[in-house]
Amino acid sequence: MTFSLHAMLVRLLHRRTVARWRRAAKAANTADLTALGQQQQMAEQLQRPLQRVTETAEDRLALPRAGSTTFPRPPGTDWSWRPTPWRVRLPEKGLAPAMSKTRLGGDLRIFHDCQNPQISLRQARNTGSDDLAPFFLSLEVLHFTGSYLSLVIEVPPAACAGLRRKHLIRLAAVIDREQPTRIDARLNILNGPNTEQVLLPLPDAATDTMVEFDLAYGQLNEKRAERMWIDLMIAAPHMNKIVIRDLSLARYPRSEI
Repeated sequence: MTFSLHAMLVRLLHRRTVARWRRAAKAANTADLTALGQQQQMAEQLQRPLQRVTETAEDRLALPRAGSTTFPRPPGTDWSWRPTPWRVRLPEKGLAPAMSKTRLGGDLRIFHDCQNPQISLRQARNTGSDDLAPFFLSLEVLHFTGSYLSLVIEVPPAACAGLRRKHLIRLAAVIDREQPTRIDARLNILNGPNTEQVLLPLPDAATDTMVEFDLAYGQLNEKRAERMWIDLMIAAPHMNKIVIRDLSLARYPRSEI
């Protein structure tokens, strides 16, 4: 009974508050300027917490849920990861212009050699029924005079723990290209003084794309694997928009023959 009474009082107070601000909005054009100034200050004080509540509610109630790590994993997967920009809301929503070496979140940096870049990189919410990642990244390039543009994803140290040459590293992504363009993915593994690199083109026949980096054919020093990162190298980015709706990594052993 106490809970029901409290809920009724809260709803009543809310209705009265909404009605009062509706009256204030309706009378704003003719209100006394002193009173209008006071109302403006009160409205600004309300606006900030209301905006925070709205954004938090959107993240927590919308699907897929913020923080989700749900994505397909091959059998035998012993490590997997979805980078932060596709998993949680970032403090900064985007970069415009996106200058070279600038970070977006802790995992991702953009690199290019354009002197006057007209490049924007922003994070937004996924809301499609088929989306598994909570967020997507949109890269929009207008005028571009540089010779390269890449997104670099720093992979957590856990990916190198127990890394063996028998492992495959799978990169799966969902990418929309406004104009057809080649995107190459390069796996980099720092092991001692050397950096093992495997370069593969991302298939572009469909938005869902995937590559598997096979470590068997390189010179990886298993005992000295220290750091891993991924380069997404975008060819001819001029006047193009690329939306990466999801991106994930998985590590698993090669099937024995």
